[in-house]
Amino acid sequence: MSRLLFLAAIIAIVYLLFKSYRRQLPKEDTLSGQVEDMVPCVHCGVHLPRRDGIQANGKFYCSEEHRRIHADKPE
Repeated sequence: MSRLLFLAAIIAIVYLLFKSYRRQLPKEDTLSGQVEDMVPCVHCGVHLPRRDGIQANGKFYCSEEHRRIHADKPE
């Protein structure tokens, strides 16, 4: 019986130590509080953050090449 109580005490101590350790870890914020608008490329439809896109004539493109290709097409 004493072995069972000793084993239960060891398990409880390990559990409490683990719980204490997890509280001390910094919490990771996946978005880090910043949310960006996503815009689709007019040529290929790929969505990318507004800041990474190339804007021309009020339209967004994912690359300079797609901007040129789309600019050469008659509308």
